[in-house]
Amino acid sequence: MKDSLFIKAAFSEKTERPPVWMMRQAGRFMPEYWEIKNKYSFLEMCKTPEIAADVTMLPVDLLGIDAAILFSDILVTGEAMGGDLSFTAGVGPKFANPVRTQADVDALETNVGDKLHYVADAIKVIQQRLNGSIPLIGFAGAPFTVMSYLVEGGSSKDFKLTKLMLHNQPELAHQLLSKIAMVTADYLNLQIAAGVNAVQIFDSWAQALSWDDYTEFSHRYIQEIISKLNRKDIPVISFCKGSSVFAPLMAKANPDVISIDWNVDLLDMKNRLPQGIAVQGNLDPHILYADKSVIKDRIHRLFERMRGQEGFIFNLGHGIMPDIPFDNVKYAIEVVKEFRY
Repeated sequence: MKDSLFIKAAFSEKTERPPVWMMRQAGRFMPEYWEIKNKYSFLEMCKTPEIAADVTMLPVDLLGIDAAILFSDILVTGEAMGGDLSFTAGVGPKFANPVRTQADVDALETNVGDKLHYVADAIKVIQQRLNGSIPLIGFAGAPFTVMSYLVEGGSSKDFKLTKLMLHNQPELAHQLLSKIAMVTADYLNLQIAAGVNAVQIFDSWAQALSWDDYTEFSHRYIQEIISKLNRKDIPVISFCKGSSVFAPLMAKANPDVISIDWNVDLLDMKNRLPQGIAVQGNLDPHILYADKSVIKDRIHRLFERMRGQEGFIFNLGHGIMPDIPFDNVKYAIEVVKEFRY
């Protein structure tokens, strides 16, 4: 995989064009995804290796992207630790047993590799199907983001209960985050052992935090996780919503790549990061609703801005929305693949 565009760019080596993959690239904007989703529950899809492989391969076969990403969910670690997880259409993920007391935190397990073995099995099936054609990205949710779901019992607009724990019971919050971090490092190493070629840490709700709270309750645990990874030849990507603010601090956790949201000029941010850290991003996903001429113009504008930069992976500033037209996504990838520096 060392010769793949994605791996080379992730390690800040020169490439003839930016590699492309997109967050949520195997998802609800594809009719083929719904053909599978209508037959199985979401967790069944995640936990059945052949089905997870089928979904992972959809953007490989239909879009021709430069890297595949494992089909799974960031909350499988929370479930493995003891969370009673379910997914409901129109509602999203729910934990029926929220974690809010010392007893709740004490009850969470950390030796959960056996419960996540279905992910390793899926990785092996996917790698057989990829057959060395492109890299496979594994991933996990960052501790703060997983914590927020466990404490809130599901999605939240204001993270009130989570922030109350951070501020009123910081010691309890740190115990919970420490347990999640331990599981997450083991889980990513399980994925690496199973054969992924890169890993990404998703801190989807980091933008809810102030600078001080992000430093204390998110960054330190991501730093701890990255320090424990068996990362030889495996690039580590750090993503958070809010990276346009937090990226210089994120760099101190020593990732290979920082995924940048669309609220900042990408070249300016790259110049603020240490030498040798690649950037990933940062097209506003809403651009993919627009006319194709606009999509092409915005991608070329970004590429011209990044001309001459080593260590640039094209991606969105966040995931593809479910109602973005499939043809627009396919067109965007064609525009990227036709470009040459």
